[in-house]
Amino acid sequence: GHPIGATGAMRLTTLLHEMRRRNAKYGLEAICGGGGLAMCAIVERR
Repeated sequence: GHPIGATGAMRLTTLLHEMRRRNAKYGLEAICGGGGLAMCAIVERR
């Protein structure tokens, strides 16, 4: 296993690096959880 929250932190870090590399203004992170749950975040780069 891995520490709680590690997956989300790693995915967000990857998203931020890719947004900078592509010079993107917006990014979307989505992740599924157990029992049919899901979460997403829209990130704006200034």
